Amino acid sequence: MGSRILTMKRQAAELGRLRTGYSRPNPDASKGPIPVKSKTFVLTSHSREYITAAADLYGGRPEKWTPQRSSVAQWRVITEAPELRAILPAGDVLNQSYEMWGGGGCERRCDGVTESLKRVPCVCFAKYGEDWHRRPPTQVCRPTSRIGVFLPDLPDLGVWRLETKSYYAADVLAGGLDTVLQATGGTGMLPVRMWIEQRTAVREGKTKQFQVVMLVPALPKLRHALSGPISTAAALDPSTLDRPAIEAARPDYAAEARLCTTVEAARDVWHRANRAGHVARDGSDPLSQELRQIADDIARGVDTTTGVVDDDQDDDELLDGPDDDGIVDVEVLDDEPPVADAAAEWPAVAQPGGGVR
Repeated sequence: MGSRILTMKRQAAELGRLRTGYSRPNPDASKGPIPVKSKTFVLTSHSREYITAAADLYGGRPEKWTPQRSSVAQWRVITEAPELRAILPAGDVLNQSYEMWGGGGCERRCDGVTESLKRVPCVCFAKYGEDWHRRPPTQVCRPTSRIGVFLPDLPDLGVWRLETKSYYAADVLAGGLDTVLQATGGTGMLPVRMWIEQRTAVREGKTKQFQVVMLVPALPKLRHALSGPISTAAALDPSTLDRPAIEAARPDYAAEARLCTTVEAARDVWHRANRAGHVARDGSDPLSQELRQIADDIARGVDTTTGVVDDDQDDDELLDGPDDDGIVDVEVLDDEPPVADAAAEWPAVAQPGGGVR
């Protein structure tokens, strides 16, 4: 049996990134590229194969691209699809923190209370107060949300990392995911729909435009997302959740009864069918009638598999008809017969012989 290093996260390989913007060249060569907010997701990867497949699936044109502050070329496609279908892996897949990055990498990473790199109280709050997040990103940390998703219609097993630095997107992502995680416990995969939503807000007399990454369960009904984990098959094809279950094949009770050699055994077959809900309690349904006829045949010594009468059957096993001397056997009953369990009785109309006993 294999083993694992317990302190490792064992996360899936990262195949590429999902971005909400891109940059275009600046006409002024002395200045850096101009950032552009994208209305659709931008997929980037070191693999040309992945980006080509994404362009075929979501539209757009694959192109070579080199990220800022990097000398390694990658590939990207600005998709044309209004939304993406993805699958959230099991567990809590959202990582959020306030971060400040510089030329040397990440300089600060904070949960809003404690800056974790230097183990000091939140620097931004201490310096600017509770409204610090309204200051420009050159002065304060930015809320950074990262989440890895599977794109099931693209090649290979691995996640595509979505990263957004929107304050509003951080709030929306956390709220939606926490609701689902509370219901499922994070023990199963979840299909989701993702898109970029453009919003506006008025603050201090000024209209602010911003983006929000929307991520919602891609399920036929909300109750499916809140009623516990779903199967992997349902995560890949959520429409199966609303399809009626295929009814299990009903046992062939008549065939079983024909293999019986006594009326009691045939009666047991009827009781099993009754407990399974396949025959009516009063025995008025077609299957009960068929089982009654089989019991009749067994009582008369008929081989129910061939229809041939068994001439060797003892006379005292026959319930009707005279013997060779013309004498008819009569069943003698006690004056006060024992009361049988009603649930165990053969229904009157299904009694061998057909009459009500």
